[in-house]
Amino acid sequence: MRRPALASLLAATTAVSLTFALAFAPSRAAEEAVVIPTPAMDAAPASGIQTAVIAGGCFWGVQGVFQHTAGVVNAVSGYAGGTKATADYQTVSSGRTGHAESVEIKYDPKKISYGKILQIYFSVAHDPTQLNRQGPDSGPQYRSAIFTTSDEQKKVAEAYIAQLNSAKVFGRPIVTKVGALEAFYPAEAYHQDYLTLHPNQPYIAYNDLPKVENLKKLFADNYIEKPTLVSSAKATN
Repeated sequence: MRRPALASLLAATTAVSLTFALAFAPSRAAEEAVVIPTPAMDAAPASGIQTAVIAGGCFWGVQGVFQHTAGVVNAVSGYAGGTKATADYQTVSSGRTGHAESVEIKYDPKKISYGKILQIYFSVAHDPTQLNRQGPDSGPQYRSAIFTTSDEQKKVAEAYIAQLNSAKVFGRPIVTKVGALEAFYPAEAYHQDYLTLHPNQPYIAYNDLPKVENLKKLFADNYIEKPTLVSSAKATN
């Protein structure tokens, strides 16, 4: 399964369709938040804007979570793991490109650490125990993956996964793959800021808005009410 075609999604934003979707949905959202410990190892303090790239299912929800996270200066939906030639939505949706729907997070390490970003990622942004799927979406393009930009990020990510598995905070082992980022390709413009622009779209309302609410509940000190949108970041650069 995967999300409906984009045209259908944009046509399904009425209150009637939302009520119908929720009425026939299971009793809980696709991924539930899990309370997890902070990383025992974190990246060293740094100056300047840093980059983290993560994948955890549909990029709409992951982007939305980090757009509501303090210290994030931009969060862009896109593709990582494949080539530039195949970095488009329709091709990636085939599941044969090597790409994962990903989010590139630019953040201020003086306001949020790499470890805290990973804690939010594992806790509220997605379920790291689902292999090549996330909630209603299946295929390798929805895999759980961390694309590291340095050896330090790799060490922090691998140590945190080992820590969480050892603590058995999830009912199943974490399947998140950690590998070096080769390139990140921004997704098409209509995918950016999708959660904010389409809050009544049934897929967003059911699968993704609960993630933002869980961020607010579990990470109150890191939550901001007004999202940091891609459109705003472009306007200020």
